[in-house]
Amino acid sequence: MINQHIKSSHAALEPLAYSINEACRVSSLGRTQLYSLIKQRRLEVRKIGRRTLIPASSLRNLIEGGGE
Repeated sequence: MINQHIKSSHAALEPLAYSINEACRVSSLGRTQLYSLIKQRRLEVRKIGRRTLIPASSLRNLIEGGGE
Protein backbone atom coordinates (compact mmCIF):
# COMPACT_ATOMS: atom_id res chain seq x y z
CA MET A 1 0.00 0.00 0.00
CA ILE A 2 2.74 2.46 0.96
CA ASN A 3 4.86 1.47 -2.07
CA GLN A 4 1.87 2.05 -4.35
CA HIS A 5 1.39 5.55 -2.90
CA ILE A 6 5.09 6.35 -3.34
CA LYS A 7 5.06 5.14 -6.96
CA SER A 8 1.98 7.20 -7.81
CA SER A 9 3.49 10.26 -6.12
CA HIS A 10 6.67 10.00 -8.19
CA ALA A 11 4.70 9.54 -11.40
CA ALA A 12 2.76 12.74 -10.75
CA LEU A 13 5.83 14.90 -10.08
CA GLU A 14 6.60 17.40 -12.80
CA PRO A 15 10.07 18.91 -13.05
CA LEU A 16 10.43 22.55 -12.03
CA ALA A 17 12.57 23.24 -15.08
CA TYR A 18 13.86 21.55 -18.22
CA SER A 19 17.23 21.62 -19.92
CA ILE A 20 17.20 22.69 -23.57
CA ASN A 21 17.27 19.06 -24.72
CA GLU A 22 14.50 18.04 -22.33
CA ALA A 23 12.36 21.02 -23.37
CA CYS A 24 12.78 20.00 -27.01
CA ARG A 25 11.73 16.46 -26.21
CA VAL A 26 8.63 17.29 -24.14
CA SER A 27 7.41 20.10 -26.42
CA SER A 28 8.28 18.50 -29.78
CA LEU A 29 10.03 21.74 -30.77
CA GLY A 30 13.46 21.82 -32.35
CA ARG A 31 16.47 23.52 -30.76
CA THR A 32 16.45 26.32 -33.35
CA GLN A 33 12.78 27.07 -32.69
CA LEU A 34 13.34 26.94 -28.94
CA TYR A 35 16.26 29.38 -29.12
CA SER A 36 14.20 31.64 -31.38
CA LEU A 37 11.39 31.74 -28.79
CA ILE A 38 13.96 32.53 -26.09
CA LYS A 39 15.42 35.35 -28.19
CA GLN A 40 11.90 36.76 -28.76
CA ARG A 41 11.40 36.62 -24.97
CA ARG A 42 8.36 34.37 -25.43
CA LEU A 43 10.05 31.70 -23.34
CA GLU A 44 11.79 32.35 -20.02
CA VAL A 45 15.19 30.93 -19.19
CA ARG A 46 17.26 30.71 -16.04
CA LYS A 47 21.02 30.42 -16.14
CA ILE A 48 22.50 28.44 -13.27
CA GLY A 49 26.21 28.27 -13.74
CA ARG A 50 26.71 27.07 -17.30
CA ARG A 51 23.32 25.38 -17.49
CA THR A 52 20.36 26.95 -19.24
CA LEU A 53 17.05 25.88 -17.75
CA ILE A 54 13.53 26.60 -18.95
CA PRO A 55 10.94 26.78 -16.18
CA ALA A 56 8.20 24.20 -16.74
CA SER A 57 5.58 26.90 -16.13
CA SER A 58 7.00 29.03 -18.95
CA LEU A 59 6.96 26.13 -21.40
CA ARG A 60 3.43 25.16 -20.33
CA ASN A 61 2.18 28.76 -20.74
CA LEU A 62 3.68 28.98 -24.21
CA ILE A 63 2.06 25.75 -25.34
CA GLU A 64 -1.32 26.29 -23.66
CA GLY A 65 -1.44 29.88 -24.92
CA GLY A 66 -0.94 28.72 -28.48
CA GLY A 67 2.46 30.36 -28.68
CA GLU A 68 1.00 33.86 -28.66
